Amino acid sequence: MADRSKLFEGLDFVLREAWRRPKYRAIMVAVAALAVLAAIASGAALAHAASSSSVTSDQTPYAFAVLGKAIGAGLAVGLAGIGGGYAVGVAGAAAVSAVAEKREVFGTAFLFVVLGEGIAIYGLLMAIIVAFVLPT
Repeated sequence: MADRSKLFEGLDFVLREAWRRPKYRAIMVAVAALAVLAAIASGAALAHAASSSSVTSDQTPYAFAVLGKAIGAGLAVGLAGIGGGYAVGVAGAAAVSAVAEKREVFGTAFLFVVLGEGIAIYGLLMAIIVAFVLPT
C-alpha cells in the first residue's frame, strides 16, 4: 500500500510540474481532449449497436466502421485545430511585432496568419468527408 501512495505522489508531482510549462500544458489538454473524444465515439458506436433489436455477427463490422469513422473525423478536426492554433499563435505574435515596427507589412503579415487558419479549415473539410461522404 505504501508503494502505491508513493507512486501517486510521484505522479502528482510530475503533473504539477508539467502543468506549469505552457508547452506541456497544451500537450496534456490535447491528450485529455482526445481521450474524451474516443470515449464519446466508442459510446456512440456501442449505443448504435445496442439500439438494434437483434444484434448478429454481421452487424459487428458495421459498428466498428462507424466507430472508426467517428474517431477519424475527431482526430482530423482535433489535430488540425491544434496545429492551426499553434500556427496562428506564432504567426500572429510575429505579425503584431512586424506591424508595430512598420505599418506597410500589414498585408503580408495578415496573409501569414490566414495561412495558419487554412490548416484548421482543411481538417474540418477532411472530417466532413470522412463522416458523411465515405461509405461505411
